[in-house]
Amino acid sequence: MTDLLYSEEEEALRAAVRDLLTDHCDAPSVLARAESGAPHDPAAWKALTDGMGLAGLLVPEARGGQGATHREAAVVLEELGRAVAPVPYLTSAVVATEALLVCAADDLLAELASGRTVGALAVGLHTAPGAAVRTARVADGALHGELTGVADAAVAGLLLVPADDGGLYAVRAGDAAVTPQVSLDLTRPVATVVLDGAPGRRIGDAGPAVRRALRAGAGLLASEQLGLAEWALTQTVSYLKERRQFNRPVGGFQALKHRLAQLWLEVVHLRAAARNAADALATGEDTDVAVAVAQAYAAPVAVRAAEEALQLHGGIGMTWEHPVHLYLKRAKADSIAYGTAGAQRAALAALVDLRAP
Repeated sequence: MTDLLYSEEEEALRAAVRDLLTDHCDAPSVLARAESGAPHDPAAWKALTDGMGLAGLLVPEARGGQGATHREAAVVLEELGRAVAPVPYLTSAVVATEALLVCAADDLLAELASGRTVGALAVGLHTAPGAAVRTARVADGALHGELTGVADAAVAGLLLVPADDGGLYAVRAGDAAVTPQVSLDLTRPVATVVLDGAPGRRIGDAGPAVRRALRAGAGLLASEQLGLAEWALTQTVSYLKERRQFNRPVGGFQALKHRLAQLWLEVVHLRAAARNAADALATGEDTDVAVAVAQAYAAPVAVRAAEEALQLHGGIGMTWEHPVHLYLKRAKADSIAYGTAGAQRAALAALVDLRAP
């Protein structure tokens, strides 16, 4: 029977990542970056990659990485979600890395594993595993086309572009025009990538690489959503214990206790689903089902947790200075990332042969 509990090594990794993020991604710093127009935090990214080697967790040691599993990467993403950290970990260290793992491009894989280069799969963030993907056109060995909604493309040095000939091409970001799009999530911006005769290196077949990358992104996104929901619940409980109304703590009101107890149960269930998805990705057992279950459940719980946090913080929760709005925006953006909950439920129904009549 699979053990979904955290190991001692995973808890030690969590403590180290949380300490690092406490120093680099405190709420005022993240908010200031979101307002600056340059939300990514290069110092935090450097500390995560150079200092801790976390960009290469999913890469085997023989190919220049740390040789860990999706379970460890999930722990990192829980902490990144808890801090709404503005770093391209999910997009580069998970999605782009997973695509490269099935390609013959160990030099590029080593670049991403070291953190020296940020990679981005040039597929819209909304794309579900197995869904149709917009491709670039190949003509005379060069790439042409416009790809929209690409997360973290603005800071990527390497773009992985699916093309109409069935290949996956590596394109240096300097050879493409990257234009920021308006994004609800201020901490994970998206952009349009325009290719106008960009030189590309074919590194493998796009179909299996993109499917693997999006499946891993969807499965481990649930861990990020778990961290976000846990932050929202913890902060709300703490605030309601301190806030007083009618000369008693607001948290003492029975109606609010019931709301928080229900939310706690949903977060516990989310933890089980997210851990199961991470373990399935690591072992390869019932992976598609585990990922679909986790994503179908994670999105609404994360959004509800953030909405409850905003509402139960009262007036202060509605202010720009309080970080809860960053969590709500991340939760809402995550709810359509790598497929909506509805798309995941439809995929799950097909996988277990329980389609609607």
